[in-house]
Amino acid sequence: MDLKNKKIPEAEFLALRNEVLAQWPTGKDVDLEEAVNYHKAMPKEKVFSEKLISAKEIRNTLVQPRAGVPVIEDHIKLLNYLEDVGEADLLPTTVDSYTRLNRYEEAENGIEESIRLGRAMMNGFPPVNHGVSGCRKVIESVHTPVQVRHGTPDARLLTEISYAGGFTSYEGGGISYNLPYCKDVPMNRTIRDWQYVDRLTGLYEEMGVSINREPYGPLTGTLVPPCISHSVAIIEALLAAEQGVKNITVGYGQCGNIIQDIAAIRTLEELTEEYLHKYGYDDVIVTTVLHQWMGGFPADESKAFGVISSGSLIAGLSKATKVIVKSPHEAIGIPTMEANGQGLRCTKQVVNMLKDQDFPEAALKDEKEIIKAETRCIVDKCFELGDGDIAVGTCRATEAGVIDIPFAPCRYNAGLMLPCRDNNGAVRILNTGNLPFSQELKDFHRDKIEERAKVEARDASFQMVIDDVYAIGKGRLVGRPKR
Repeated sequence: MDLKNKKIPEAEFLALRNEVLAQWPTGKDVDLEEAVNYHKAMPKEKVFSEKLISAKEIRNTLVQPRAGVPVIEDHIKLLNYLEDVGEADLLPTTVDSYTRLNRYEEAENGIEESIRLGRAMMNGFPPVNHGVSGCRKVIESVHTPVQVRHGTPDARLLTEISYAGGFTSYEGGGISYNLPYCKDVPMNRTIRDWQYVDRLTGLYEEMGVSINREPYGPLTGTLVPPCISHSVAIIEALLAAEQGVKNITVGYGQCGNIIQDIAAIRTLEELTEEYLHKYGYDDVIVTTVLHQWMGGFPADESKAFGVISSGSLIAGLSKATKVIVKSPHEAIGIPTMEANGQGLRCTKQVVNMLKDQDFPEAALKDEKEIIKAETRCIVDKCFELGDGDIAVGTCRATEAGVIDIPFAPCRYNAGLMLPCRDNNGAVRILNTGNLPFSQELKDFHRDKIEERAKVEARDASFQMVIDDVYAIGKGRLVGRPKR
């Protein structure tokens, strides 16, 4: 099958579906019509898309953690705690690493070992192994909408079981779950596999069930310039819309500069809607998510709360539809449910305090214009490279370095673009590589970084990049040399 951005024909999809459902025994329990009826019977307050739409209308920011453990009863206990004590507005089910790699037999062993030892021996919940009935136990144990969060290049079976199991939101995409996660998976393969995910989502939509889809915004989470993550989010939104998805949440990972971060969230929504309308997808609802700082955290819990609070501030002032919350154990590893709850309550406090406050558009004007110009350069070039087809263009753009994710492990990623901060802590680009920027934009980045270099009395170099990567973990934003 040649890759193209066209809705998968029904006969072709159904043939693929038979193969996908046969990958693991629990696939036989998936019945599309029965699953649709299950969703339709679900209370409205447990439907992710409904809650997002309501929040967008009143410009309210919802809080959501990351969390997942392998045993159903323990996972339910965790979600109940986050819902009740943590005051989460939306709940996650973070998927384990074996499932992300389609290694279901090893996931089965991990469940058994977790039960035998009485503690989690995997870093998440395995929906494929627990099957439709196991997933429904989770959904029926809470009063809050639940999303599947993972990192799976080939997520087709996971999607089938998650949807049939009652999850009403699903994260990921063919770019954002490839380049930041995989070493050696071709882009055309993941885009094709995620077209299946989006076509399945579209089928549910056609049958009267709206499932929210969320491209993964932070990518590598390390000094990712807004234009890079925006471009990926917009492309994944366009690919999803073509397959029939109607409810899309586009994401952005906090960079640390208040003006840039607020401008980024606002331009992300504006640009996504702009491109969807431009290419004829006029009935898609777009919401936004801010991911709190995804880089290195300070080990000291009090300092970690400072980082969490800064992300909460950005979410509240930007009016992001939701915020993905970190915990004070971020530097140590997987947080306890108590630490996860602390991060949620800290974020909820800040967001609530900012509910009736706004940030003036005038202060964002210049940064918004820069982000929009950069993003349009990248997305428009992808269409050009694909001769109008964004799926083809994305593959060619990745190969050419037009899409270039900083610090990505994938060998298909060019890795030429290098980011660092300017004198005010905004993320700029030290080496633009093959990004299709105008000379004016290239000069803008050069001048911003040279300004910082002059203040710090050193050359603009890779050392700046290194210093900035570690800065927040050391209590700073900009990695300046010691005086």
